[in-house]
Amino acid sequence: MYAELNQGLIDFLKASPTPFHATATLAQRLEAAGFEPLDERQPWNCEAGGRYYVTRNDSSLIAFKLGQRLPLDGGLRLVGAHTDSPCLRVKPQPELQRQGFLQLGVEVYGGALLAPWFDRDLSLAGRVTFRRDGKVESQLIDFREPIAVIPNLAIHLNREANQGWPINAQNELPPILAQVASDEPYDFRALLAEQLNREHGLSPDVILDFELSFYDTQSAAVIGLDGQFIAGARLDNLLSCYAGLEALLAAGDEESCVLVCTDHEEVGSTSACGADGPFLEQVLQRALPAGEDFVRIIQRSLLVSADNAHAVHPNYADRHDGNHGPKLNAGPVIKINSNQRYATTSETAGFFRHLCLANEVPVQSFVTRSDMGCGSTIGPITASRLGVPTVDIGLPTFAMHSIRELAGSQDLTHLVKVLTAFYSSAELA
Repeated sequence: MYAELNQGLIDFLKASPTPFHATATLAQRLEAAGFEPLDERQPWNCEAGGRYYVTRNDSSLIAFKLGQRLPLDGGLRLVGAHTDSPCLRVKPQPELQRQGFLQLGVEVYGGALLAPWFDRDLSLAGRVTFRRDGKVESQLIDFREPIAVIPNLAIHLNREANQGWPINAQNELPPILAQVASDEPYDFRALLAEQLNREHGLSPDVILDFELSFYDTQSAAVIGLDGQFIAGARLDNLLSCYAGLEALLAAGDEESCVLVCTDHEEVGSTSACGADGPFLEQVLQRALPAGEDFVRIIQRSLLVSADNAHAVHPNYADRHDGNHGPKLNAGPVIKINSNQRYATTSETAGFFRHLCLANEVPVQSFVTRSDMGCGSTIGPITASRLGVPTVDIGLPTFAMHSIRELAGSQDLTHLVKVLTAFYSSAELA
């Protein structure tokens, strides 16, 4: 089972270089499994036993199954994750021509580790909006092939490189796409029009706008002497999206289950389609009874906020609390923070720990060092907006927010197993 799930994750990562592509890939899998797409602009008629999904902004998705048991009796089992990852986004007027090279200006999205972006084979993907035959349309594109690179400065010209140096995002990160013979202005939008034609057979009248990200073309892979690791881009947090999808598809039909995969977590989640926006609440209000019954359902429910955790690194073990150093391949991690950077309580942690023990899934705990700051997740945001009891968990990883992250090759199976059990659990307390 390890190999099958890991290969599925690798395929999912390859198909999902941006949140737009991740959402489209999730939607394809859901439709193939019999989930009905819902349009937020149209009336809904959600019935017991029904399977549905809805997207917003093409970059966030909520899928849900209404179980045979009424939500008012059994509550909801929610798994939350996010579709976005730190990256380099192309600026609106990106063309740069310097020293005979064509480059594109980029903006850093989220808290990216910048140094690993140098000397990588980069491609470009995202959403393009254009006018065709008098109508405004949007389409996803993915160049797939490596078309750009950000070369390092040779150590001969930067003798302090190995002592560390601040990377200037404005000056040092524009990728090189080509060598150009003249100073004649380059039209980046013409390149996008060519790609739309090549990829989709479309001939736009004019490119109106775009949301495009560079990404590393190196495929994710199972690595290590004994194949104990999985390395790849966007493990934070497409790994959790994939695990949640697999669990939802494997779960029974008795209970009501929800998978929430929202955009913009890496920049605070404050958007129409982010966890700090109204998306989840509005979807649940349309799918569930109103008024007092809605509140009763939420208070009978539980959200598992699934986002990667920091594994203890053998070269930097002192960055962890001595009693809380999660290991790779040792199971999901319950994340705790008394300052509410995580939404875990003793009751929600206790339930998740019980679920792991009952299903023979190893489980670990994480708290940050008391002299270090702590990151956060969609857990506290969703809990505060919806009032739903929440536990923050995640799989242990190295190099979070790098262009290439590392996780344990056995841990995905552990996570899918416990999330499947959660979706099928008759009791939530």
